[in-house]
Amino acid sequence: MQTLTELKQQAQREKNQVVSIANAADEEVLLAVKKAVDQSLCSFLLFGIKQEIQKMARTVELDLTKGQITIIHVDSKPSDAAVKAVHDRKADILMKGNVSTKELLKAVLNKESGLRTGGVLSHVALFEIPNQDRLVFLTDAAMNLTPTLQEKEQIINNAVQVARGVNISNPNVAVLAAVEVVNPAMQATTDAALLTQMQKRNQIKGCTIDGPLAFDNAVSRKASDHKGIHSEVAGNADILMVPTIEVGNALYKSFMYFANAKVAAVISGAKAPIVLTSRTDSSDSKLYSLSLALVSSKTF
Repeated sequence: MQTLTELKQQAQREKNQVVSIANAADEEVLLAVKKAVDQSLCSFLLFGIKQEIQKMARTVELDLTKGQITIIHVDSKPSDAAVKAVHDRKADILMKGNVSTKELLKAVLNKESGLRTGGVLSHVALFEIPNQDRLVFLTDAAMNLTPTLQEKEQIINNAVQVARGVNISNPNVAVLAAVEVVNPAMQATTDAALLTQMQKRNQIKGCTIDGPLAFDNAVSRKASDHKGIHSEVAGNADILMVPTIEVGNALYKSFMYFANAKVAAVISGAKAPIVLTSRTDSSDSKLYSLSLALVSSKTF
């Protein structure tokens, strides 16, 4: 797969699924809903104040009479209602509308009506970068600040779960650090080496891991060959795993602002995919993220 358009086309071939949106009274969210319905991607449950959703829908010319859209009026706590719909299997995917991330995640982590699995939640982004011959995953750029070795293991598992949804059966995972050699003074390098060994001993399954790898050696075969690094992963990474949120955030924004990349992103590690885009994201970005959630939901 080379483009996010192909991802969307794959989503169109999936079985019809239902997306639960927490407070759908948001212009860009409803534009994404309109595009998704027009392209027969999925159906929607729109939670929030009915009059506000209807007013916003008129602004974006969204036809609410279509059978793929159902408005469910709630006066307060739309996040709780939207999450419970997924918990009760009335919907397959959770999507953030005009609510705060904190509010939505609080509902997700509710012990009784949430979507907890007992594991770590992590952000998995899929980038279409100009001049690259394939899509590449990046994790974790938004959720975990300085993950421990055990948390990094779960972050890899979460990303592999999503990658399987886009038909990458055994993704190559590059565990990034500043250098390619193990240095006890650099925790990122020792964690990377341990994760590599854990995969070789079958403690981490469903992927091939190599690390520590500097960014250039993870994505460029020329760079890895020049440094004498030969592995299945070096220069051929499907998933880039960063050591801290600062590294992930900087890489994410570098791809977007310097390389003009397109992105789809979900939260993995819950009982269902969560589309947790920013309020400033365009409707196209939200649609790509929704497509990633739709194709990966079968692996959850």
